[in-house]
Amino acid sequence: MDAKTLKNPEALEALEFEKKEEKGAKLKADTVPFLFRALLLKMADGHETDKNIEMWKVKKLIKALEAARGNGTSMISLIMPPRDQISRATKMLGDEFGTASNIKSRVNRQSVLGAITSAQQRLKLYNKVPPNGLVLYTGTIVTEDGKEKKVTIDFEPFRPINASLYLCDNKFHTEALNELLESDDKFGFIVMDGNGTLFGTLSGNTREVLHKFTVDLPKKHGRGGQSALRFARLRMEKRHNYVRKTAELATQFFINASTSQPNVAGLILAGSADFKTELSQSDMFDPRLQAKILNVVDVSYGGENGFNQAIELSSEILSNVKFIQEKKLIGKYFEEISQDTGKYVFGVDDTLKALEMGAVETLIVWENLDINRYVLKNSVTGEIIIKHFNKDQEADQSNFRDSASSAELEVQEKLSLLEWFANEYRRFGCTLEFVTNKSQEGSQFCRGFGGIGGILRYQLDMRAFDELSDDEVYGDSE
Repeated sequence: MDAKTLKNPEALEALEFEKKEEKGAKLKADTVPFLFRALLLKMADGHETDKNIEMWKVKKLIKALEAARGNGTSMISLIMPPRDQISRATKMLGDEFGTASNIKSRVNRQSVLGAITSAQQRLKLYNKVPPNGLVLYTGTIVTEDGKEKKVTIDFEPFRPINASLYLCDNKFHTEALNELLESDDKFGFIVMDGNGTLFGTLSGNTREVLHKFTVDLPKKHGRGGQSALRFARLRMEKRHNYVRKTAELATQFFINASTSQPNVAGLILAGSADFKTELSQSDMFDPRLQAKILNVVDVSYGGENGFNQAIELSSEILSNVKFIQEKKLIGKYFEEISQDTGKYVFGVDDTLKALEMGAVETLIVWENLDINRYVLKNSVTGEIIIKHFNKDQEADQSNFRDSASSAELEVQEKLSLLEWFANEYRRFGCTLEFVTNKSQEGSQFCRGFGGIGGILRYQLDMRAFDELSDDEVYGDSE
């Protein structure tokens, strides 16, 4: 502790308050559900965790932070963009500490000073702002049972966060985090009319013009000097060459040379004449790009104005790309069921059995699945049992007793099943897909199949395993 702090009674008061808080309020996962330990450890590493899973974790974090409330203005939201300076934030917090010392209410003053001190201490762990920026939430929240808990969450987002924020309030401000949830898929645009073509990309709200060229095409009528047939033939030849040049450039800009795959999530063709339709139907247009065409739109202009208009007209389709992918995924799952291929599984128990066998290729889970994973210990035998309960099952105390001996089952660990999947899915060699219930297919999956299922690598009859386990049980009893 420095001399300045020793002389300042307000600073001493805040430190004492923080020490008391730390002693009396060690945070537990069940009282503060949004301390995603794995999330905060792995969040920054884009290679470590899949983007969809990162986005789901941020969604859950936002939901929990928004639900938290505190007394007075003791909850600090601090967001620092990339290339910001830690020293600037430290100085600002020092100034805020001086201002907060003048708060008349003693309880509020202590809480605010404690939160500022926590933020200062946490910033000392960083030499510089991480490449994607820094997000810090700290303060005293009021739990459901009316107790006060001290919370500090800091992490580097999985994508650069272009916002600067410092607020003291009775709630956490998460508006800037919502930007992280916006899709960063890149979409290609080809704006083609009789005067020239523009190639551009759109990612989030950033648009980029890759290339544009003009063309001088003859009009439908000549001024004489050659026969009408010859004129028409030359005109068609020039139009054909124009379409071919555009198709070649499209391959150059939108196909990744190293992977030979499209480098855009989708393609929009726009223009004022029928060139765009000619291009989409032409044999010269790369079939890999043809498969990526999301929309063909009519615009009033060419060039950059046409590009802006095409973005406007396609905004709904672009925002629905995730929605379309989700429909395709669940559609594929339903296809396996309707054809009775045996390459599908649903329900918590069967899905977990198939996972353990390494049979699941794609694990599909509803993003709001409300099931917890319990690690329970038999108080008599010491045996460890793993159970999965929903809210109703958690309320039934008989689930926490051994059915044979009535021995109590002690809770060793409680974790959301979704969070467990997000941390462990790689171990089972499958891909994890979170789905919503907003589409008709998604709603049917959540209501009819319990919001959890999987597409299997090979045919598997889960009923055979149930019968086998029953036989084993009967065999033991004899």
